[in-house]
Amino acid sequence: MSIFVQKNTRILVQGITGKEGSFWTNHMIEMGARVVAGVTPGKEGEQIHGVPVYHTVKRACAAVRPDAAMLFVPARFTKDAVFEALDAGIRRIVTIADGIPLHDQVAIRAAAVAAGAQVVGGNTSGVISPGVSMMGIFPYWIDRVYKPGRIGVMTRSGSLTNEVTSMIVRGGYGVSTLIGVGGDPVPGTRFAEFLPEYERDPDTDAVVIVGELGGTMEEEVAQAIADKRFTKPMVAFIAGRTAPAGKKMGHAGAIVTGGTGSVADKTSALTEAGGYVAMRPRLVGELLREALA
Repeated sequence: MSIFVQKNTRILVQGITGKEGSFWTNHMIEMGARVVAGVTPGKEGEQIHGVPVYHTVKRACAAVRPDAAMLFVPARFTKDAVFEALDAGIRRIVTIADGIPLHDQVAIRAAAVAAGAQVVGGNTSGVISPGVSMMGIFPYWIDRVYKPGRIGVMTRSGSLTNEVTSMIVRGGYGVSTLIGVGGDPVPGTRFAEFLPEYERDPDTDAVVIVGELGGTMEEEVAQAIADKRFTKPMVAFIAGRTAPAGKKMGHAGAIVTGGTGSVADKTSALTEAGGYVAMRPRLVGELLREALA
């Protein structure tokens, strides 16, 4: 079993006829994803990689009843695309767009919470359960990184995720489900909100988080551990250890403000709650062995 996306999840792709949408839809299908429909206004009747295209999400839902939506839509159109999916009744949505306006991020988050939906992203690679299914843009063919296993991964990074996950595999483990929540200040769904699903998943033995300075998502995870709402072993690597306070580093959400969000603060919170924090990515596998012993 995996979380968020399973083998039988029926996926709709918004923006399927675009260059990136077509390219990654093909890889999703090759990975094992069950893509049942695409949406591009004005392109109904076409097929992309054997997937029927519809004018609107509602027309696609009426025809094939998808469970989840994968968005390959430019940042300025993302809010409308997410709202269209929510209005059609879809409650699992992944959007990879980078540069979504902050006020749109806030509106997307509010709408998702109100609807009881999970929106992953933006500014993310998506979600992958290696050997099962994928919604996103992962190089799943790299076996030393995307090996099936029993370790859940949540991440705010993209390329750093490949590094940390390769250390999980080097340590003798593999990945159950990897969720990239994204590096923006207002992600659609936060780390701690996925913890109950990892807690319930019988095929996840431990969780690794790839965090970074800024925000409070890692501290929220620490609180969940301290409150016993999450009881499985937790290992973290947090990027930005040498970043000067108050300086934005890379991602829009990676900034320390108001005396919170530093790597030191996050490390203290996680270790005091009973989690493990790796000082280097290469130590993640070793800490997993210690945590699972």
